[in-house]
Amino acid sequence: MQPIFFRLIRVRTDWITYDRWIWLDGYQLDAKGEAVAQRTIFVQPAGLVIQPEPPIVPAGPTPPGRQRARRTTAPAVRPQSPAKSSRST
Repeated sequence: MQPIFFRLIRVRTDWITYDRWIWLDGYQLDAKGEAVAQRTIFVQPAGLVIQPEPPIVPAGPTPPGRQRARRTTAPAVRPQSPAKSSRST
C-alpha cells in the first residue's frame, strides 16, 4: 500500500463508522500539489501524518495570444419574483 498526499475538504461526521475510524472527503495530490482525483477515504486518524502545504510553483510564461485565467468571485444574483399578469377579467 502506497501513501498518498490528500487535501482535506471535510470530515464526514454524518456517516456512522467503527470506533476510532472516520470518513474524509478530499483530493489526492500529485508531486506538484495538483489535484488528480477526488476521493472519500476511510481512515484511522492515529495513522495520518499531517504535512505542511506544498509550496506554490509559479506557472510558466503564457503563450502569445492567450491570457491567463483569473480567479474571480461570481456576482451575487438576486432571485426575481414571478412576473404578474397584467390581464384583467
